Amino acid sequence: MTEKLQELKTRVSAVTDLRMANAVLNWDQSTYMPAGGAVARGRQMATLSKLAHEQFTDDRVGELLTDLAAEQGLSAEDAVLVSVLQKDFDKALKVPASFLAEFSSHVAASYQAWTEARAANDFATMQPILEKNLDMSRQYAEYLGYDSQGHIADPLIDASDEGMTVAEVRPVFAALRKELVPLVKAVAEQEQIDDSCILKFFPHDKQLAFGSRVAKDFGYDFERGRLDLTYHPFCTTFSVNDVRITSRINDNDFGDCLFSILHETGHGMYEQGVSQSLEGTPLADGTSSGVHESQSRLWENIVGRSHGCWQHYYPILQESFPEEFGKVELDTFYKAINKVQPGLIRVDADELTYNLHVILRFELECQLLEGSLEIKDLPEVWHSRYESDLGVRAPSDVDGVLQDVHWYAGTIGGAFQGYTLGNILSAQFYDAAVAANPSIPTDITKGEFQTLHTWLKDNIYQHGRTLTASEVTKQASGQDLNIDPYMSYLRGKYGALYSL
Repeated sequence: MTEKLQELKTRVSAVTDLRMANAVLNWDQSTYMPAGGAVARGRQMATLSKLAHEQFTDDRVGELLTDLAAEQGLSAEDAVLVSVLQKDFDKALKVPASFLAEFSSHVAASYQAWTEARAANDFATMQPILEKNLDMSRQYAEYLGYDSQGHIADPLIDASDEGMTVAEVRPVFAALRKELVPLVKAVAEQEQIDDSCILKFFPHDKQLAFGSRVAKDFGYDFERGRLDLTYHPFCTTFSVNDVRITSRINDNDFGDCLFSILHETGHGMYEQGVSQSLEGTPLADGTSSGVHESQSRLWENIVGRSHGCWQHYYPILQESFPEEFGKVELDTFYKAINKVQPGLIRVDADELTYNLHVILRFELECQLLEGSLEIKDLPEVWHSRYESDLGVRAPSDVDGVLQDVHWYAGTIGGAFQGYTLGNILSAQFYDAAVAANPSIPTDITKGEFQTLHTWLKDNIYQHGRTLTASEVTKQASGQDLNIDPYMSYLRGKYGALYSL
């Protein structure tokens, strides 16, 4: 290794450490921090954000990147590291450290205010805070820059789904919506499934214990991770060997806790599966929001809500909850966890309606950023869109505009498209895994997940950011982003469930 490459890696490792320390503070704020710590926590996170940015954008880093880009003989992995760092460096130079510090402090305070406003159903308190967040999101997009013929959301989308733009996302979403709406309508015309078996009281400790067991069986390593409770479930990474997931518990809905655990387990397994050789560098991360979501949705839905999975787990579930499920048939339970019913809550939505929630949010944040929608009008527009798109209306803003944390703890724009891109990719990757290993569906019925997990590690996880989202998609599945495998999966599963 050349002296310059070693110096670059040492500098970048220090920057990564600052960012991971910031992530620890963020995790603590979302789990155990007392409310009184919010002001200091915002200051602390702003300080770390500013230091990381200043160290990364130091002139010496730019000099090292320029010299190393011209150097011959770098290993393939080191060459990719230099290339990715150059892209990150160029973007970082566009954004002042003072702005990042101010934004970090603002979103830390905003998150704490959101937890209190949501509990009190008080959007009025959040309106000025959200207006500032919108202003700062626009400013951030302007710093990053975008094509004059493009959309102000483009640089925010690119930050999490590199290479994607509003102009590319909208046709995909339109094609998907065209397929989903008639399918949802066809299901709605059938006899509705009785899901009362999962809507009763379930003790906290038993819910956590069962969810933890399934997460461990799937492949989440509790020696390098942990599970905690929070307001809005998430996964966070401090290193390849310290990847943490969170969930929440609904006393009267068995699926809420379990499937949020399985969702975050998919994220966690991705991060734990990144090659150890990438540790301490920006390459030790998921390649995009969409690919990351493909893993959470694959393990939550394609595996976790499959009939095969419950052929193995249902007897165990009955032993864990004999009073609740002892007399309930497997098929009754399977139908209950896959019931299609337009609802108010995105994270609780069934597979058919889920993407309609995402598409709605994506369009709203685009309108907010471009100025065709104002924050003050957001609650009523939210309710109106839910009535027109899903036929439901929230009784309050708690299940309306206050339900998702994203706009209150980050930029407005750039996050939601990844959820639906991930759904689409989940079917592509699963089909490719089964094509390579036809035993996978049978293995799942036996509670054996290693073959699937290993294929995903080998083809997706280990690469981290060394491959772009489009590269890993093409390499792993043999095709570019394509809604056909996903729609085939949905039609097959829900066609059988509802006898369409």
